[in-house]
Amino acid sequence: MVDIQTQDAPPESLIAPFAAQAGFHSDCYTCVVPGQVTLADYVGAFYTTPLFRAERLVLRFAAGAPSTDVEAQAVASGQAERFAVWQVEARRSDEMILAERSGRTKSWFKVAAQGADTKLFFGSVVVPVRSKSGALVLGPVFDSLKGAHGLYSRALLASAARRLARA
Repeated sequence: MVDIQTQDAPPESLIAPFAAQAGFHSDCYTCVVPGQVTLADYVGAFYTTPLFRAERLVLRFAAGAPSTDVEAQAVASGQAERFAVWQVEARRSDEMILAERSGRTKSWFKVAAQGADTKLFFGSVVVPVRSKSGALVLGPVFDSLKGAHGLYSRALLASAARRLARA
């Protein structure tokens, strides 16, 4: 069993500026896996787990955005900037953030050495829009799916962590 924790975004991280903005939703989940894991290993494992492959299948038909494991690995390793509906927005040696093509949602990945092990970070950002009254809102769809989103994010991170622990 993978122990998934929730924490604030690290202050120096690529997700931190979004977490600090009023009206934005951001989350940060972490877990520790044995051994040293690179960002490319982590992102590649994440996007090729059976759970995420199911999401990729939905995106293929619902969004007209087919993708392959090879394309996922290319983005993970820095050989490509696009994958399915995502575009790399920023990349460092230990973290990256990808924006979904509408720009409303982002996915964030980070790795950090923790002794002989690696701490994996996964987070999301939802960018608000202005309502008719001018208020910043996330919208009824995200508001209604917020709880499911948290469970799914934890499941995705756990799935990637199990894959990396077996490797």
